[in-house]
Amino acid sequence: MSSPPLTGTRVVELAGLAPGPFAGLLLADYGASVLRIDRPSAISGDQLTRRKTSITLDLREASSRDVLLRLLTATDVLIDPYRPGVLERLGLSPTEVLLKHNPRLIVARMTGFRRDGKYKDMAGHDINYIAVSGVLSMLGRQGDKPYAPGNIIGDFAGGGAMCLMGILLALISRSHTGRGQVVEANMVDGSAYMATFPRLSRQTPAWDGPRGENLLDGGCPYYDTYETQEGKYFAVGALEPQFYAALLRGLGFDAKAIPAREDRDNWPALRALFTQRFKEKTRSEWERVFDGTDACATPVLEQGELEAAEYEQRSAVHLTGSPAFPYQADEGGWTGGGLEPGSGGADTLRAWMGWEPNRDFLVRKDGALVSSNRAKL
Repeated sequence: MSSPPLTGTRVVELAGLAPGPFAGLLLADYGASVLRIDRPSAISGDQLTRRKTSITLDLREASSRDVLLRLLTATDVLIDPYRPGVLERLGLSPTEVLLKHNPRLIVARMTGFRRDGKYKDMAGHDINYIAVSGVLSMLGRQGDKPYAPGNIIGDFAGGGAMCLMGILLALISRSHTGRGQVVEANMVDGSAYMATFPRLSRQTPAWDGPRGENLLDGGCPYYDTYETQEGKYFAVGALEPQFYAALLRGLGFDAKAIPAREDRDNWPALRALFTQRFKEKTRSEWERVFDGTDACATPVLEQGELEAAEYEQRSAVHLTGSPAFPYQADEGGWTGGGLEPGSGGADTLRAWMGWEPNRDFLVRKDGALVSSNRAKL
């Protein structure tokens, strides 16, 4: 059986929130060995921990930094989730220290705001990053305020996933040059890049109107969601004429007897018709109508319903040369959480470095690893 493509890749993930751990999770799911570095006495709320292990280091202390530097001599990727300047203040500058220490190391730096410009020293969260990227202004219903869809766009799509792309590009580059590099990712540029299509589409009829009045942002009645009889929802995406015709047949409408969809002035009337009709049946009944058709009409499944609907989570991409990888379907991809600081890390240090406690490192009372007298850089 083939191994996952990142088998043998060693990743040190400095503990953080959301985007950094997500990049580490993606690497771990595809075969990398990921070791999380926790702070002493930390209480981790991180759920993105599948297949990871942990050790505790106090990077404010030279003896703990020594352990990290020794570890990084055998590491491929370091994920840095800190705000700009934190590693430098710790004496761990990527260019001046880390890459000189290990020229093959890839240092992936994940920030929210850009490292330059007016927001670089400010705190923020996903909603702030997509706000200044221009993406948040595109999201929301007509006449309503901009609406942030959780923290999916900034933290995960524009942050962790884009950081992973940078890591993979750096790994490809290293395979040719033999040298690592610093990967700088931020959620402002990452989320803006994700919005390339709607941004460029502003010059076309598909997206040239205000927020919530366009083809794909809730303005169009045949690309929207509708409540069903029992309060669940159905999603409709019948853009092409043949798919729209199938939608009308399923709903029981005669295309000649309802307003023409080509005239945007008719969209409110069409939405009213569709809203009333979807309320006449339950979601299950509409499933029986539309399953197997090209109406582009599907149930809006809720998180707890996926397994029962035989639509369990699977890996993001599947490589045909790697059977049963990166995880079995019956794992569901939902596993995570519960990685306590320090869990499993000793085994990872033994596997990576051949280290043993009390010989190659010591463990303080607070759980932090420090250099022993016999373990030198």
